[in-house]
Amino acid sequence: MKKFNITIAGGGSTYTPGIVLMLAEESYRFPVEEIKLYDNLASRQEPIGKAMEIMMKEQHPEIKFSYTTDPEEAFTNIDFVFAHIRVGLYAMRELDEKIPLKYDVVGQETCGPGGIAYGMRSIAGVLEILDYMEKYSPDAWMLNYSNPAAIVAEATRRLRPNSRIINICDMPVALENIMANILNLESRKEMIVKYYGLNHFGWWTSITDKAGKDLMPELKAFVKEKGYAKETEDYQHRAQSWKDTYLMAKDVYALDPETVLKYYLLQDEVVEHSNKEYTRANEVMDSREKEVFDTAKGIIEKGSAEGYTFAVGAHATFIVDLACALAFNTKERMLLIVPNNGAISNFDPEAMVEIPCLVGSNGPEPLAVGKIPEFQNIPI
Repeated sequence: MKKFNITIAGGGSTYTPGIVLMLAEESYRFPVEEIKLYDNLASRQEPIGKAMEIMMKEQHPEIKFSYTTDPEEAFTNIDFVFAHIRVGLYAMRELDEKIPLKYDVVGQETCGPGGIAYGMRSIAGVLEILDYMEKYSPDAWMLNYSNPAAIVAEATRRLRPNSRIINICDMPVALENIMANILNLESRKEMIVKYYGLNHFGWWTSITDKAGKDLMPELKAFVKEKGYAKETEDYQHRAQSWKDTYLMAKDVYALDPETVLKYYLLQDEVVEHSNKEYTRANEVMDSREKEVFDTAKGIIEKGSAEGYTFAVGAHATFIVDLACALAFNTKERMLLIVPNNGAISNFDPEAMVEIPCLVGSNGPEPLAVGKIPEFQNIPI
């Protein structure tokens, strides 16, 4: 069986260790020959790269591993690029969140003024990586989950229309994991979902099990009372801002039972309850950012990964599923950001929409959604 060569663009990201470990652990279904990390900021990538080099030698010596800031070295002879970059790092995210809040406007990284600012920074960085890939490995696929996903997807559609890039977001996947837990299912893959929208602006309209049983009544009853605040170990270890978001889903549900769009429907309440001096960026820097780099430092100082571990997030599992679908033509049903092209019949045909697709070796095949209600058909 063919083994695949992967470059992770954004090698200094706090999510990178989890993706590397997921690739190694899932190699029985997605064989990996080599993993390379690429980042244009050596000082940030170095501790992550060095720690993972030690961990991989100890735990998965059969997989080649390296890290580099040289584009030619990073993107030559690869099959996939997993891209998750943050142009401006968390220092700029902090400004994206705090400047709007200063003027009583939602401060968030993917919508409002902060989302626009972050999007304008992200476009050039994603295009640069895409161009490197096409220069050195033109047959590779780029799986991009750099935020803001909707803006980046629209930019790549317009500026690189023929590129082998798929834009994805892990938020629907994360929510479906919570839904599966609420419904006492083993996995979200036991559910068949109908969903449509723009990234971070979408609706689940049907959720059934594989036998066709309607799971929506049970799910709606839970969300109406508790939002997505399911008391699980994973939930308990989430940052407070995420707990607040999951709980607020019940308030949004009261306005429109199909949506969890607090930043759009409850803007004033979100601003009122936001800490203008300590936003999500600060929370991340003080928690995940610190934890990951402290772990990396500990591994490097010890010269061994024994006793250390990194968390694996929902985005890591989803991106391996997507790579498998492309590599092995599985036609797995997945939520992706794709050109509408009539899938939603009464919506802009050129818009980048987030809808179910069947994924095979030629990329995503969007599934028809049909006509949607006027409330959701927001002009763009």
